[in-house]
Amino acid sequence: MSKFWSPFVKDLVPYVPGEQPKLSKLVKLNTNENPYGPSPKAIAAMQAEVNDDLRLYPDPNGDRLKQAVADYYGVSTAQVFVGNGSDEVLAHAFHGLFQHQAPLLFPDISYSFYPVYCGLYGIDYQQVPLDEQFQIRVEDYARPNGGIIFPNPNAPTGCLLPLEAVERLLQGSPDSVVLVDEAYIDFGGQSAIALVDKYPNLLVTQTLSKSRSLAGLRVGIAVGHPDLIEALERIKNSFNSYPLDRMAIAGAAAAFEDREYFEQTCRQVIASRETVVAGLQGLGFEVLPSAANFVFARHPSKDAATLAAGLREQGVIVRHFKQPRIAQFLRITIGTPEQNQTLLDALQSL
Repeated sequence: MSKFWSPFVKDLVPYVPGEQPKLSKLVKLNTNENPYGPSPKAIAAMQAEVNDDLRLYPDPNGDRLKQAVADYYGVSTAQVFVGNGSDEVLAHAFHGLFQHQAPLLFPDISYSFYPVYCGLYGIDYQQVPLDEQFQIRVEDYARPNGGIIFPNPNAPTGCLLPLEAVERLLQGSPDSVVLVDEAYIDFGGQSAIALVDKYPNLLVTQTLSKSRSLAGLRVGIAVGHPDLIEALERIKNSFNSYPLDRMAIAGAAAAFEDREYFEQTCRQVIASRETVVAGLQGLGFEVLPSAANFVFARHPSKDAATLAAGLREQGVIVRHFKQPRIAQFLRITIGTPEQNQTLLDALQSL
């Protein structure tokens, strides 16, 4: 703490990102990165941008990427926003769409950045408890609110809210923004982008960090009614007019255009997830139903913190959360078949 800090900074409780260890021989299953590399077409597109044009600013609107997203989802470019990772896109949404008199609603077990943004932007909020099976109950959100946000599939549980349930939630809050945070939707769910033309209060955010293997590039998107997108653009252009560099725009656009590679790697992750679930259940774990590229599991007789420490000693890193309701769960990213087997072997020895 410094005497030069403002009172605002003094009271902030920052988000703590997942560990990025410096050792190269670890089996890293803690931050939900894709085990398969980006599309070769995306890599080629980025390499093509490394030339003398880097002396020039990138397109502040990211029009090439917006068009690729619009083509992929069958929407107009006026319905698409792009930013520096979905965390930045979410930050703009919190700043531009959620500052109202009534509280923002989100699950009690959810993405831990949400309360951080509420603190950053002075937003009142209420955390809505998941049920005993760690599922979202749509009826619990049918109350006065200044907005609703939730990940789908939820994080860190991996549980999916079906599209018809998302629509019921939207119908229950027609006068406030409902933001569906779809970081993991491509691993087993149907995107709520299918509903944006029907519900002007719906905003859907996605990231290219997971299913498109571009966590190192930092690209996020939002799709919704043009009025919601305009609010995000106004915030962005008052904060950083050039959030995406030339390589990011080119690589992200190419990743959306290469559907075949994207679908192939998603299928591989989904197949591996089922193998990991079966392996964990064979070791006695309870595994929540997952539609993400990770699983959330607990053992009836083994302490989760002890297991996480034991795995680390064997060179395998998973994520352990200390929140009361989930302190006995491990969140395990789906890796390559070889990494997954190393995990299961290590757990077997423990």
